[in-house]
Amino acid sequence: MNNLTLVVLEDIFSVYKLSKDSLIPKWAFEGDFCSVTRTLDELSIVCRDKNIPCGVQCERGWKGFKVDGTLDFGLIGILNSLTRPLANAGISIFAVSTFDTDYIFVKVKNFQKAVDVLKAEGFVVKKD
Repeated sequence: MNNLTLVVLEDIFSVYKLSKDSLIPKWAFEGDFCSVTRTLDELSIVCRDKNIPCGVQCERGWKGFKVDGTLDFGLIGILNSLTRPLANAGISIFAVSTFDTDYIFVKVKNFQKAVDVLKAEGFVVKKD
């Protein structure tokens, strides 16, 4: 599983929270990546940090990795293979999965350490 290629996303991202009944702001969609999740409790959006206006509840300063290619739904342990070595190195993450692939995000301050840890585990890390 550690022969996966990870592509570094160019932007810095934030995760922000709005009330569950909020409309999705148009500025959230600016850039190459945006993830929107609505639950019974909240509307959570991941997008470019620079898109978010002041006063919005958010967690800023995340750098992302995309698992390159399309992942089969039958594959087991993809996220575990990525998150286990990072957890062992004391690096927290958050993950976003799409129909095709997985994304993991680490704080900017931990980015280079995360790259080093993932490379040491056999992952290929490249810029898009």
